[in-house]
Amino acid sequence: MKKLFCSIFGHHYSISKKVTSHIKEYKCVHCQKQVTTDVSGNLSSLTPELQDINRTLERIYQRRHTSTQQVA
Repeated sequence: MKKLFCSIFGHHYSISKKVTSHIKEYKCVHCQKQVTTDVSGNLSSLTPELQDINRTLERIYQRRHTSTQQVA
């Protein structure tokens, strides 16, 4: 039923995780489909490969921002 709702009205995405300030992961409120922003800013299905890339980016982003805060 929920997939039917999304097929008629489209997905209603909400942010499920902020990877960096520019890259986020989204989840549909109705059908739980997960997507993420790609390099060009478009939404792409969240594949295991993209999940791994996002985890790596998040670690690099967090390290870089914690080291700059300690220096300043």
